[in-house]
Amino acid sequence: MRLSLNKNKYKEVNLYFQDEARFGMMNHLGKYLTANGVKPIVTYQHIFKTTYLYGSYSPINGDCFVWEINGVDTKIFEAYLKEFSLYKPKEYKIVVIDNAGFHSTKNIEIPENIHLLRIPPYNPELNPCEQVWQYIKNRFKNQRFEKMENLKEWLHKTKTVARKYLIKSTKITRNYLC
Repeated sequence: MRLSLNKNKYKEVNLYFQDEARFGMMNHLGKYLTANGVKPIVTYQHIFKTTYLYGSYSPINGDCFVWEINGVDTKIFEAYLKEFSLYKPKEYKIVVIDNAGFHSTKNIEIPENIHLLRIPPYNPELNPCEQVWQYIKNRFKNQRFEKMENLKEWLHKTKTVARKYLIKSTKITRNYLC
């Protein structure tokens, strides 16, 4: 890979970890802090509308690219890679991905400024994106959204906060970069 890198074409190289997460209208109940003996009241809804966030996060400089889309499959993953390649086109991106079935690279076109690396199967703890998703999902508990647009607005605000405070934190990079 190093020998094929065109130094005149790319100004920098960055490492990203990629993953996706599903968010939906159905509530995820979590703990509430209440007075002793007081049972919390949480509104609940059971609606099966979902959206997905595809995210690539760099523990090197805290940079991220997040894309919201409805679904997961190989064609969507290919479209995500194309959009991601347009984000900072003068940057060569080394993207670490998991072994999800739709990450199959047999029949997709990978942009030339992206190189994909796979983590070993069944090792989500090796992907720091999982901690970003956990940060968002912890704030997602006990939330109730009337419309899908409200959920998408909330996700946009929350991922912006996650970007500022979490991506480059030592919590994410503690075991991955030596």
